[in-house]
Amino acid sequence: MNIARLKNFTEIVKNNFNISATAEKLYTSQPTLSKQMKMLEDELGLALFTRKGKNLVGLTPMGEQVMELAKGVVAQVDQIGQLSSREQLATSGVLRIATTHTMARYKLPAAITAFSRRYPEVTIHLHQGAPAQLAQMVQNGDVEMAIATESMHLFDELAAVPCYRWGRSVVVPHGHPLLDCQPLSMGDLARYPLITYVFGFTGRSKMDVAFGRHGLSPRIVLTATDTDIIKHYVRLGMGVGVIATAAFDEGDKENLVALNIDHLIASSVAHVCLRRHAHLRDYMYDFIHLFAPHVSRETVQLSLLNQPQATQLATLPWL
Repeated sequence: MNIARLKNFTEIVKNNFNISATAEKLYTSQPTLSKQMKMLEDELGLALFTRKGKNLVGLTPMGEQVMELAKGVVAQVDQIGQLSSREQLATSGVLRIATTHTMARYKLPAAITAFSRRYPEVTIHLHQGAPAQLAQMVQNGDVEMAIATESMHLFDELAAVPCYRWGRSVVVPHGHPLLDCQPLSMGDLARYPLITYVFGFTGRSKMDVAFGRHGLSPRIVLTATDTDIIKHYVRLGMGVGVIATAAFDEGDKENLVALNIDHLIASSVAHVCLRRHAHLRDYMYDFIHLFAPHVSRETVQLSLLNQPQATQLATLPWL
C-alpha cells in the first residue's frame, strides 16, 4: 500500500476536503492529488469520499474507518522518519507551546528560562488562546504541546497529563468591605459586581457551578482572557476580581489584596496536552520535567500510548 497516498488522504480530511488548499499545502497540483485519491480508492476497492458533483464533501462510513487507521499509520511512519535525525536534533530545533495568558505570564517563565539555558539552540514559540483553541492546535499539529485547564477532555485523540492543582482568589482594593467578611461566603461575593475570566477559560465553569450550588447568580460586569486586564479593572473600581491565585504577585500588593477562596470553589487541574502517539524529542520531555518535575518521562510516554497511569488529582502539587 502506498503510504504517501494514505498521508495525502489524511491531509485532505484535515483540510475539510478542500483539494486545492491541500494541494497547495503539499506543494503538488490539484489534478495530481485527485488522481492519487482515485488510485487509493481503486487499490482498496472502496469508496472513501462522498461527493457532490466533482467536489469532496465528506467520508463514507468505510472512509471513516480507513481514516482512523490511516492516522495511526501516518503517525508511526512520521516517527520512523524522525528516528535517524533524533540525535542531531536533540539539542536544536523549535518547541511550539500553546497556552493561556495566565500560564505564559505567571507560571511558565521559570521553566522557559531554565530550558533556554539548557538548550540555547532551541527556539520557543508561545501561542495563546482559549483552552479549546489550544487543544485544537495540538490536534492539528500546529504545536507540540498545550498547557491549560479546561476543554482538554473534549479531544479523544489527545493525551492530557495532569500536572498541578490550582485555586482561586478574590482581588479587591485596599479598604474594600469584603476584607471584613471572615470567613468569606458565596453570598458575600454575590453582593458585588464581578470581573473574571471568559466562560470556558481558566476554570471559569467551576466558579459558576459554585454559585449555582448556593442558588445564586453572579453579577458579572466584565470578562477577559487576560488576568492583568482583570486586575487593572479592579483597580479602576469596576468590581471584584476572581482570578487564579498564582496570578497574584508581589507587585500587586501595593494597591490590591487577595483573599483565597479555595473553601468556596473547587480547585482545577492544569494539564500538559499532547497528541497521542506523537514523537517527542528529548528536549520536549525535558521541558515538561522543568515545568512539572514530579511528572516522569514514563508517565508522559504511557499517556501518549493511551495507557495513562492512575493519577490521584488530590495529591497533585499546587501551582
